[in-house]
Amino acid sequence: MAHDRSYIAENTHERKRLSALVAKLSDGDLARTLPAGWTVAAVLGHLAFWDQRIIALLPRLERGETIGPIEERDVDWINDAAKPMLLAIPPRRMAELAVAIADAVDDKVATLGEATLARALAVGPALSLRRAEHRRTHLDEIERALEL
Repeated sequence: MAHDRSYIAENTHERKRLSALVAKLSDGDLARTLPAGWTVAAVLGHLAFWDQRIIALLPRLERGETIGPIEERDVDWINDAAKPMLLAIPPRRMAELAVAIADAVDDKVATLGEATLARALAVGPALSLRRAEHRRTHLDEIERALEL
């Protein structure tokens, strides 16, 4: 049975949006402070972190291992724990890394075999292949903050 792969086009659209945004932002824009002590670059790093999580989990899924759900209550402390490291990375490097990881995860989720795709979909939101949704939220936030 072929599964819906409409997420590929959505991911591609938001990945291109991410890439275009990073290309036009100055180093000052990337260092701009956002609410809760984040910067534009750190928010891009946050996207990269969660995209990289998918990259790290997919091989386990391909081997047939079970991936449990992520508890919603854990997301905040995970983000808070990652924030100091994301802020420590030079802003331009963080932005470039966000684009590179988005490229890598989108390639990976676009080429999943049917069996792995079925297992990923069964995991649910904890292993969302629709990377576009998360990107869209934060790219909108960045564009509003920078009045783009």
